[in-house]
Amino acid sequence: MRLNKNIRQTLRIAKIELSSMFYSPVAWLILVIFALLIGYDYANVFDGQLHSQSLGNNLWNVSSAIYNSWMTGILKPILRNLYLYIPLITMGLMSREYQSGSVKLLYSSPIKNSSIILGKYLAMMCYGAALMSIIGLNVLFSWLTVENFQISMLLVGMLGIYLLILAYSAIGLFMSTLTAYQVVAAIGTLAVLAVLNFIGDVGQGIDFVRDITFWLSIYGRSTSFIDGLLPSADVMYFLIVIGLFLALSIFKLNTEKKIMSMRTKVLKYSMIVVSALLLGYLTSLPQMKLYYDGTYTKTNTLAPESQKVIQNLKGPLTITTYVNILAPDYFSGLPFNRNYDLARFERYMRFKPEIKMKYVYYYHNANNAELDARYPDLNDEERARALCDISHLNFKMFKSPEEIDKMIDLSGEGYQFVRIVEQENGRKEVLRLFNDNERHPREGEITATLKRFVAKAPMVAFSTGYGSRSINNYGGRGYYLFARDLWFRHSLLNQGFDTREINLDEEKLTDDISVLVISDLKEALSEKALANVKDFVDRGGNMVILGEYERSENMNSLGTLFGVHFSDGVLAHPNKLGSPVVLCASYTDEAVEKHSAFNRMQAWGYGVSVPTAVALDYSQVKDFEVYPVLVTGDSAWIEHETKDMVDGEFVCNPAAGEEEGNYAVLINLSRKIGGKEQRIIISGDSDFITNEEFGLTRPGMEVNNFEVITGSFRWLSYDAYPIYTDRIGAIDNGINLSGGWRVWIKLFFMILFPAFLVGTGVTIIYRRQRK
Repeated sequence: MRLNKNIRQTLRIAKIELSSMFYSPVAWLILVIFALLIGYDYANVFDGQLHSQSLGNNLWNVSSAIYNSWMTGILKPILRNLYLYIPLITMGLMSREYQSGSVKLLYSSPIKNSSIILGKYLAMMCYGAALMSIIGLNVLFSWLTVENFQISMLLVGMLGIYLLILAYSAIGLFMSTLTAYQVVAAIGTLAVLAVLNFIGDVGQGIDFVRDITFWLSIYGRSTSFIDGLLPSADVMYFLIVIGLFLALSIFKLNTEKKIMSMRTKVLKYSMIVVSALLLGYLTSLPQMKLYYDGTYTKTNTLAPESQKVIQNLKGPLTITTYVNILAPDYFSGLPFNRNYDLARFERYMRFKPEIKMKYVYYYHNANNAELDARYPDLNDEERARALCDISHLNFKMFKSPEEIDKMIDLSGEGYQFVRIVEQENGRKEVLRLFNDNERHPREGEITATLKRFVAKAPMVAFSTGYGSRSINNYGGRGYYLFARDLWFRHSLLNQGFDTREINLDEEKLTDDISVLVISDLKEALSEKALANVKDFVDRGGNMVILGEYERSENMNSLGTLFGVHFSDGVLAHPNKLGSPVVLCASYTDEAVEKHSAFNRMQAWGYGVSVPTAVALDYSQVKDFEVYPVLVTGDSAWIEHETKDMVDGEFVCNPAAGEEEGNYAVLINLSRKIGGKEQRIIISGDSDFITNEEFGLTRPGMEVNNFEVITGSFRWLSYDAYPIYTDRIGAIDNGINLSGGWRVWIKLFFMILFPAFLVGTGVTIIYRRQRK
């Protein structure tokens, strides 16, 4: 009965507060300004999408493009500006009662202080809902007009914004209980919000302080919601902040009614704050976190293959980051960036909370040319001290070269920024940074490293001798990047494979070799080497055979094992911007159907550059299923006459047996043998995966030679490596409106709807004044 009475009192106060609020021009002015800003952004972004569709362009992921894209999304700007609106509403919640003296009537009434605070806060919840209804209006319009609109993602995003409004409201209400002056309450609220937005940068170099201030920071707490991810830790953060400031507000009113000593007040205030911090700490533990991914494509969640690897990992896992202050990228691992660095692995901790992150700091010469130029006259220790002074770091936290060498041998990694992943049994694997703009490993590279703990890495053996390309060759024609470069993201080593070289005359091809690569034979294989290869093929071994112009006679000794013939002449194609013997090969429809990586490349308009390639004739293949992967296009021909690749004139001469046509330059063969499927890849070019080719830009060609490696070796490893991290494609790729709607959409959201709010507000306030 008493509970019902308290609820009725709370609802009554909320009703009175709402009436007062909506009879105020300030509340309506904020609603109108909010509607104008949201309407302007939404109408422009939606207009851009509709205009692009009207021009015949294909739209993609329209829901994200409108709402959470980092370039055009309208929700993230709302988060940045929201703190400007709420203090103008909350500043009078209690200050007005103090100023008018009506608070004395409330104190003398049988109404509980908790009912006063909760009633006023309930009114703010309703006002917050009014603000959200403005966003909800354009979300509803998008839901009705965008095909397969991602409504669940937007509902999660709206929840994040609403929780932020509620948190700001609770803070504003508390500040309003502290003063009778509304302006002071508003400024105080802005000050507290500023502190909560920037406190995350305070004390980040101190372990204990870092965790507290980072949790207190409200900045970015709603960003994950905007992206469609609902994390329990952030939900609890908002609920705890709301509860904390409501409790402080109630306690502040209690101190007005009861006489308390300063000691008692401080103790009770401290208990409230400490309880909130403790609850926040507990809900932030990895073991306590829950997640819901509201996106259709599940972009916020590990891909299924990564989840499977994590599920198969047994026991705890420790990832130790070794940060060398004299190496590039050291900044990422410094203490004040620790929480941002940990966030890179949060998706993994979601499925394996017992992952532990450790950091070791040291200094050691790392062949850093930038430091050599900056500090040419300083030794390593002096350079480390100088960098510590710049970043305000304690030099004592960095181990000396002698100390780090006793702890672990990092010489093989060049003392670069590196992470060592270790199991309880002491087994270790290495996770590196890469020499590209992104630097840090993506999900594919991280999962490939973790998978080494649960499955044996496939061994790719490259034959040596006979002029074959070497994986230890750093030069332009070598395969070092493709095969084993530690800091090249797309190298086989970083995608989960092991690589080595093998002498076919001296070593037997054993069953532990998953793939044998033979390339660019300048000399014919010896009988012993050829017999070794034939035995490997007869046992069902997988192979990659890479031919090259002027090597056809030597390559055909291998090709005859499969019924494939390498042409004698070089493939040529009309090319006004480059050499006629550098072709842009395209993926066949059959290859695209079988390989998702190739499907993506074809959809994006990418081919593969193949310099001085020869054509493959697979008409005599009998025992294998065969299909072409890369073809030249109908305008290519096999050049027999011209031998000068630099200055020679390339013209298709039918009299010389040269005929324009669509020639295969890379084919896949497969057959069932020994209880498994044997897979063979044969290419008419050895240059398309060389160190040089990866670094070249071909004028007039849209090419991506990395993905042909990804797709081919995934097929050779039976879809085990590289790790497949692609998500299902977006389905919200169109708008069910014609271009004629563009004017009406702008008119409604920019003018008519804000005008409606103005009219409604003026009418309500005018009627109130007449009464």
